[in-house]
Amino acid sequence: MLAGRGDRLPVSALPVDGTYPGGTTAYEKRNIADLVAVWDPQTCIQCGNCAFVCPHSVIRSKFYDLKELAGAPDGFPSAPLNARGLPDSRFTLEVYLEDCTGCALCVEACPVGTPERRAINLEPREPRLDAGRTDIAFFETLPHADRSRVDFGTVRGAQFLQPLFEFSLACAGCGETPYLKLLSQLFGDRLMVANATGCSSIYGGNLPTTPWTHNAQGRGPAWSNSLFEDDAEFGMGFRLAVDLHARLAADRLGRLRDRLGPDLVDAVLSAPQRRESEFAAQRDRLAELGRRLDALPAAEPDVADLRSVLDHLVRRSIWIVGGDGWAYDIGSAGLDHVLAGGRDVNVLVLDTEVYSNTGGQMSKATPLSAVARFAAAGKTTPKKDLALQAIAYGSVYVARVAMGADPEQTLQALREAEAYDGPSLIIAYSHCIAHGIDMRDGLGQQQRAVRSGYWPLIRYDPVLRAAGRNPFLLDSPRPRTPLSDYTGRELRFRRLHDTDPAEAVRLAALAQEAVDQRWQTYEEMATRGPDRFPADARPERSRS
Repeated sequence: MLAGRGDRLPVSALPVDGTYPGGTTAYEKRNIADLVAVWDPQTCIQCGNCAFVCPHSVIRSKFYDLKELAGAPDGFPSAPLNARGLPDSRFTLEVYLEDCTGCALCVEACPVGTPERRAINLEPREPRLDAGRTDIAFFETLPHADRSRVDFGTVRGAQFLQPLFEFSLACAGCGETPYLKLLSQLFGDRLMVANATGCSSIYGGNLPTTPWTHNAQGRGPAWSNSLFEDDAEFGMGFRLAVDLHARLAADRLGRLRDRLGPDLVDAVLSAPQRRESEFAAQRDRLAELGRRLDALPAAEPDVADLRSVLDHLVRRSIWIVGGDGWAYDIGSAGLDHVLAGGRDVNVLVLDTEVYSNTGGQMSKATPLSAVARFAAAGKTTPKKDLALQAIAYGSVYVARVAMGADPEQTLQALREAEAYDGPSLIIAYSHCIAHGIDMRDGLGQQQRAVRSGYWPLIRYDPVLRAAGRNPFLLDSPRPRTPLSDYTGRELRFRRLHDTDPAEAVRLAALAQEAVDQRWQTYEEMATRGPDRFPADARPERSRS
């Protein structure tokens, strides 16, 4: 199929159940960039920013014992690990040169050095290619960090988590893919993704390759694509199926309790599963259960049934993913229905504020005064506030994030959403080539969006309300720059000045007024007492 000869494949060669192998983008090695990222071990402070923002997962970090360097190729880059308590550990940041797109987001994210020379820089690919392949081959033999020993709460710690979303075919400098990569790092092989059609389905599952991959144990995220109009319901189906499988597993386990060992069975059924160490302990218990099952008759119905659903005793992380065209427009009714249902699902909206995949048509997320298809004279109505709609339920965890403006807040919101026992909604600012920007400056535009008040960073956590605290958290400071500092750098806003200058000025004034009004609303909400918010009224339901 990669060679363009897919029509020669007989139907019998295609998988009957529609599944395809994961991690196949690793074989493409497109070599599309003349300039690629190169790490400077002497300057690097090991902050993890570059790996965090890399859209294609080509920047990887590992720390390991010094003895692991035995047999390393000459010139293999490493540095002493900048951490207390590990004096004999080394740190390596490896760049997969043949997969790098040269977008330079890593360079822009690097906080050390000068604009001319930082701890990571773009340099010619060809002179480094042969040595780079040798270094990567050795780097892949180095062990990944034990997930239970990694600090998930910091960007510095998250860089050591293996990405299970890699080398996608997204645009160079894409603003969407870093969020998906981070999901795969944080929730690993427990992750299940229901993906609405759009950019994320094209770079996520464009046959014959997919960037969704697996770990050394052969486990990885489960991903499937659905249509615009029903992706939320499709993801809800994931939740219902997972809950059913968990109930079946618990029932079959209960029937075999005495034969498998009451202590082990009780430990499996009562195990807390929120921290990574708890997931690791549960996997160990299930491995022991598997060994004990091997000693029972395989043909026995309860034994066979339990074996088929045993893995579902590890808590799954369900994510419904799509763009603004899905969440704000075509799939909005379904999304509202799912959020109102109170079930434990997580929604990630990759908000490019336009139908990016189909030509740049206007969506209800398109901001006032922007030019898009079907809004050639500038959009004359404000952007829909999806966050406030969800907050109105009182039972939905809601966050608006922008990785380029505050990576720690992004990390915190994703972790809080997944831990929340109910529906959650994350709206992620995703810069896009459709905005008419230099994609290298995508992170800068995210910062300007936040500084101008256009994209307030917020979190609404119903758990805080239950504790007697204000559940609405305004994580960004008051606007410090005019909206024009943000909009003036994007072609989608500047275009109207060329065709209708008077209308451009009028709409720009209305857009500034809308930003000011929304900020006032948010600031007032951030100072309310908890009793002035809607109650958390999730329906009672059984828990597996």
